[in-house]
Amino acid sequence: MNLGDCKVNPLGRNGGMNKDKPFKMFVGYDQREDIAYEVCRHSILKRSSIPVEIIPLKQSDLRKEGLYWRERGQLESTEFSFTRFLTPYLANYEGWAVFVDCDFLYLADIKELRDLVDEKYAIMCVQHDYTPKETTKMDGALQTVYPRKNWSSMVLYNCEHPKNRVLTPEVVNTQTGAFLHRFQWLEDEEIGSIPFVWNFLEGHNQVVEGNPRTFPKAIHYTRGGPWFEAWKNCEFADLWLNEMETYLQETKKKVEN
Repeated sequence: MNLGDCKVNPLGRNGGMNKDKPFKMFVGYDQREDIAYEVCRHSILKRSSIPVEIIPLKQSDLRKEGLYWRERGQLESTEFSFTRFLTPYLANYEGWAVFVDCDFLYLADIKELRDLVDEKYAIMCVQHDYTPKETTKMDGALQTVYPRKNWSSMVLYNCEHPKNRVLTPEVVNTQTGAFLHRFQWLEDEEIGSIPFVWNFLEGHNQVVEGNPRTFPKAIHYTRGGPWFEAWKNCEFADLWLNEMETYLQETKKKVEN
């Protein structure tokens, strides 16, 4: 997808989800975590029974397109800390689209996630009650604590909802982290909830033996995943490493052919 083609059509409202079109998923991209992005992308496409369009949110491209000019703050642990909020704009304010951090591993069909959408909400997400114990994460980035932490790490956006038209490049580049990450452009009742298994926090959420409803559909390695040396033995590291190996093998075969 060429970000330069993402011009807003003020008449482009299609009345909700069009299931004939590919489901758009914008994945946060950070140069330090290229392999995490590739494995996340692979895990989505491998299990999806519906057409999915995956767009990496590359800050460098967004800057070239004139859509992102914000200076990086000291508390931004990734390159997509704020670019994520451009999702409705990049989706042309049409239909539903997902933003997700790159440090996710999907274990279920994305159709199941799409089928959770409810038109009455402006956004939907896992509403975590999460206070991290660690003071650092990933490769030494400062771990911050704030209300609604991790809510914005995977969001289903009802891009046509009038409230989401607030999220213009100007607003995304100038508003505070609190305004954006806490969804302060919305009322509480405009934020829908989805089951925690779609944003299963490694090291925080737990699988309950004998209860299949607690098994993750998407693992979020929010503290740091096995692509970082310090987190190579984290919980569910084996699942991510297996997915990476499959991705690398498939990539090698494509190159050889």
